[in-house]
Amino acid sequence: MISAIVPARNEEASIAQAVESLQAQDGVREIIVVNDGSTDGTGAILADLAMCIPRLRVLDAGVLPAGWIGKNYAVTIGAQDASGDWLLFLDADTELEPGATQRALSDAREFSAALVSYSPEQEMKTLGEKILIPFVFARLAEHFSYERVNDPRMPDAAANGQFLMIRRDVYFLVGGHGTIRSRVLEDVALARLVKGSGYNIHFAPGLGIARTRMYRSFRAMWQGWTKNLYELVGGNFVSVARELIETLPWLEAALLVAGVLEARRGHWLVLVAAGFVGIANHIRYARALRRNRLPASLIQYYLPGSCVYAAALIASCWKEVRGSVAWKGRRYPVGTP
Repeated sequence: MISAIVPARNEEASIAQAVESLQAQDGVREIIVVNDGSTDGTGAILADLAMCIPRLRVLDAGVLPAGWIGKNYAVTIGAQDASGDWLLFLDADTELEPGATQRALSDAREFSAALVSYSPEQEMKTLGEKILIPFVFARLAEHFSYERVNDPRMPDAAANGQFLMIRRDVYFLVGGHGTIRSRVLEDVALARLVKGSGYNIHFAPGLGIARTRMYRSFRAMWQGWTKNLYELVGGNFVSVARELIETLPWLEAALLVAGVLEARRGHWLVLVAAGFVGIANHIRYARALRRNRLPASLIQYYLPGSCVYAAALIASCWKEVRGSVAWKGRRYPVGTP
């Protein structure tokens, strides 16, 4: 049976949908929501839900101890109180589709996996979301291949903390989130612990399993990605430089400038070459969108997406240099663990 654990800090916009989607799942023995110092209406919503959902328990995270990331501490409290054979960590902004947990259990059996994780379908409503989020996921697919992560012979390990289910015994064997208490990128860190301990991982797209709207404002989206991108692309300055070289349309821009200058002299060849390079880049982005099961119409945001992504990566790198990131009203130290 499954114990679902949901950390919640100021999640009034989405917590009800997350809990109700868990309530509808077969195999979920208990739903444990850990209220991590919410100052909005999250607590009141959870109190109302608890009166009509017997399986729901609401715990208070209390004061965050030194050296802990808030989410890591909240899910640790939930895991210690859970009794299921499997622990399902679900973000409060994630909503499960019918049959999601049974699919996860089936995949765990089929692939002999101790950890099952899905990358949920992304809901994007604002222009900023449509520009940045698809580009980020297209790039992450270059760094985290599902095939390599799921291959026991490969060292690659990854997971998505929005939906991460792990065997209870394995979770405590590797030390759980307490071992990675200071890691901002806790999902990938936990996956590395599990695979490094000799257990199989199953990581897959979450279309038809879960969906999420990660950020509801550009400010929250900027804070969210700039706290993670540096480590996601490799966690060192060489990897950041390589990423900027690969993602920004340097050749396209250079050919365009040279083409405009040459066009004034009646020479159009360089401008035509710039057009072909631009078309090739858009086609490559369209293929990346398709691989990540994102709408092809998002191809129109390729150029602004590459520029905003580069800016976010540079900002993430700068936060690493400064030694801290801010998230949900808290500031955490960052650096090489």
